[in-house]
Amino acid sequence: MPNFANIGARFKGDPLSERHSRQRLVVGNWKMNGSLAENASLLNGITAHWQGAEGVETALCPPYVYLSQAAEALSGGPIKLGAQTVSEYSNGAYTGEVSGAMLADLGCRYVIVGHNERRRMQGETSDRVAEKFHAAQQAGLTPILCVGESEQERDAGMALETIGHQLLVVVKRVGLEAFARAVVAYEPVWAVGTGKTASPEQAEEVHRFIRAELGELGARTQILYGGSVKPGNAEQLFALPDIDGALLGGASLNADDFVAICRAAA
Repeated sequence: MPNFANIGARFKGDPLSERHSRQRLVVGNWKMNGSLAENASLLNGITAHWQGAEGVETALCPPYVYLSQAAEALSGGPIKLGAQTVSEYSNGAYTGEVSGAMLADLGCRYVIVGHNERRRMQGETSDRVAEKFHAAQQAGLTPILCVGESEQERDAGMALETIGHQLLVVVKRVGLEAFARAVVAYEPVWAVGTGKTASPEQAEEVHRFIRAELGELGARTQILYGGSVKPGNAEQLFALPDIDGALLGGASLNADDFVAICRAAA
């Protein structure tokens, strides 16, 4: 197993005993889906049946253009607002970009950084992801840092090495202590949107590795699993000691599925 112990002192605690200090978190990433009418129906369906639960946090990340609509629908309720990405710049001549301050101005609490689709399709490097992570925190947002390996990397036995490197680049930019104000999401690229899901053993191994790499902060950091999570497998995944919740894609576009997964987290 790769050893990235230089990132932080290895976590020696018992995740079962430490878990009580970490809230569960379920985040819905709508990706490039929705319309005003579709969103209204989805938001109504979710808010009508999910009033929150002790120890569980929830958030939705709609496309930029629907953030205001979602903010109004979620106002005063238990579900927080998030965005799907953020610019690494605070302002300036960056056509099409949205800054962290703008997202905060709209009421966002969370922002996803480094999602595998942006790494692959928009060519976001780990260095750029680290800058986005920093920009999010500078604006008072909580970044949800996505890490994960491709199918080829897993088959080659490089899954942990890949994830360790993705973490290390961010740590070098912002410092290990920044993870006290962040969330990590493990999303195996080969399981995102494919219907495949990492086995409980595979998911737990990676989550425990991430927690260990974060040293003492690992005991307090929320680490989510993202990769074809559904109502049928959510409870089994959430039962694992190092999995604190889920980053959902398709399941967040169905009110019944999203609510069912939130209830499984509770």
